[in-house]
Amino acid sequence: MSVPMLHYREQFDRVQPVLPGAGVPWLTLRRGAAMAAFQSQAFPDTRVEAWKYTDLRRLNRQVFTPTAAAGVVRESALRPWLFDGAPMHRLVFVDGHLAASLCPSSPVPRGVTLRSIAGVLEQEPQRLEPVLGRTLAADRPGFDSMNTAFLQDGYWLRLERDAMPELPLHLLFVSTGQAGSLMTLRNVIEAGPGSSATVIESHIALHDAGCLVNSVTEVVLEAGAALQHYLLQQDEGSATRVAGLYVLQARDSRLAAHSITLGGGLVRNELQVSLDGPGAECALNGLSLARGHQHVDNHTRIDHHAPHATSNERYRAIVADHARSVFSGRIVVHPQAQQTRAQQSSHNLLLAAGAEADARPQFEIRADDVQCTHGCTTGELDAEALFYLRARGLDAEVARSMLIHAFARDSLERMASVPVRDWLEHQLATRLGSGGMISREVRH
Repeated sequence: MSVPMLHYREQFDRVQPVLPGAGVPWLTLRRGAAMAAFQSQAFPDTRVEAWKYTDLRRLNRQVFTPTAAAGVVRESALRPWLFDGAPMHRLVFVDGHLAASLCPSSPVPRGVTLRSIAGVLEQEPQRLEPVLGRTLAADRPGFDSMNTAFLQDGYWLRLERDAMPELPLHLLFVSTGQAGSLMTLRNVIEAGPGSSATVIESHIALHDAGCLVNSVTEVVLEAGAALQHYLLQQDEGSATRVAGLYVLQARDSRLAAHSITLGGGLVRNELQVSLDGPGAECALNGLSLARGHQHVDNHTRIDHHAPHATSNERYRAIVADHARSVFSGRIVVHPQAQQTRAQQSSHNLLLAAGAEADARPQFEIRADDVQCTHGCTTGELDAEALFYLRARGLDAEVARSMLIHAFARDSLERMASVPVRDWLEHQLATRLGSGGMISREVRH
């Protein structure tokens, strides 16, 4: 057994007695099986096809330790991520633990349950037994097993039949920058028939540190349910963040999943959707900005298992300096999924000679009555468009900023949440303006 695996085995034996739900038999069995699987799988390497472009060797050279206690965070430090005070129901987690003192006291509407996973496991663990782990897939060897074994906290959202909370539900996950720390977050969303909600997950780091954040969000959408899900990631420096979003959709359910990555040393976003009922629809929208030596990998899979279902997937990446962006998207249309409509696109903008973008759009079609299209582009700023703007009196930096912002705006316009869209507009203006990404080495 390697030194890192010995370390994680020792850490598991140390923390298991104090983890949430430690005395629950079914969870104890699952944790033990997950730890055994993690030891046998470890972290994937580039020989695994799904990880071909993302090298994790540094994770095998460094060990991470579960955070025993949360760092201190003042409420004022969170203001930049509260969408200018827009009203929302909110839970705040710091270093993998619920920070009750930072959570607003306003109650959620009737028919909506929003609680921490740790609290549910301590008080009503039977509520989570049928759903915890139900959606997990096999493309993240090691990480999902690690998440289950070391599960610390997260949120549980349950929408009863026809529940439609008017305000968004905001889950804010904060890392204080404890070097070498491991945070394992598990989130569960259960949307009953006819229910509808907007869920915003914000993952931020207040300070630079070499930490590992491993998060999994499981979503079950029952018949006619609708979910707007936003994943907003904003880390700096050397943080490693590996996130999985797994979704099961029943008849006539609707999912809009937006994944926005604004930084991080190494970021891997896994998004897998299973369209299991006729009339189910999903729209995946991704935007990433990478600079320095950052590495951002978006890996998606959509399985069409039922007829008359629709998927629409659009990802964009802006890459500067010596950063690298990866997109691997696979859509599988199974034999019974006739009358499928599926679209996929990946567009990448390179701002520097050392920037790199790898894209692999893929279709696997086993039905004969479908409408499926895909497209992929990778390139630089349009020289003619730059010349046009310069000829009308704009300096080079302003002209580049306008073109890059227009490229990114396509993703923003697909977002229904006005507070999120306005917040991202400000973030883009900061990063793409003077002193931001476009002020670095550029190709033109």
